[in-house]
Amino acid sequence: MIKHLFFDLDHTLWDFKRNSALTFSYIFEKNRLPVELDTFLEFYEPINERYWRLFRQEKIDKETLRTRRLSDTFQKMKIEVAPESIHILADDYIAHLARYNYLFPKTLETLDYLVENYNLHIITNGFSEVQNKKMIGSKLDGYFKTLTTSDEVGVKKPAQEIFDSALTKAGAQKKESIMIGDDLEAYIYGAENFGLRAIYLSPEETVSYKGTRIKKITELQNLL
Repeated sequence: MIKHLFFDLDHTLWDFKRNSALTFSYIFEKNRLPVELDTFLEFYEPINERYWRLFRQEKIDKETLRTRRLSDTFQKMKIEVAPESIHILADDYIAHLARYNYLFPKTLETLDYLVENYNLHIITNGFSEVQNKKMIGSKLDGYFKTLTTSDEVGVKKPAQEIFDSALTKAGAQKKESIMIGDDLEAYIYGAENFGLRAIYLSPEETVSYKGTRIKKITELQNLL
């Protein structure tokens, strides 16, 4: 019965944490900002996660997310960075994020297997201008028939409208579709509340989930 597989992009296929760290290293050097990368990331990652949660909840806009996650991090590190420099760094980060395109191990091999029997699609909360570049740079674009972003729909996962829009674009029905992602709130529970089956991709078992879960993407070859 299953004909369509809907994937999240960041943290599911595209190794966001690794690529993001490389991007920060590049833009700090580009802007001659003497920041110790590991220390920066230690402060930045939980702050970024908090702002993304607020962004998904429609409590902040895109510009607030892009700048405040940086300014708050530097403030925590007790490093003074001028507001105009924050805006330059925020712009540079978005401009160069798709410069690095590491995927999780065996991602392309797994997609090679799946694309023979399923129509593959992407649903993402990421910014449209960046996600398209990621898809092309990582050579993922050839595998997926549709890409649905929160920017184009005007809502973010877990809002049901984004899943409805993605299925409409794909010409898919709920009963023949599965959502695969790494975030329980945004992707898994959001999909299930919409009426989609879901597969939770998480290498860690720190969060309880009673549905289908896998630790790495290659497990899809045995599961599907």
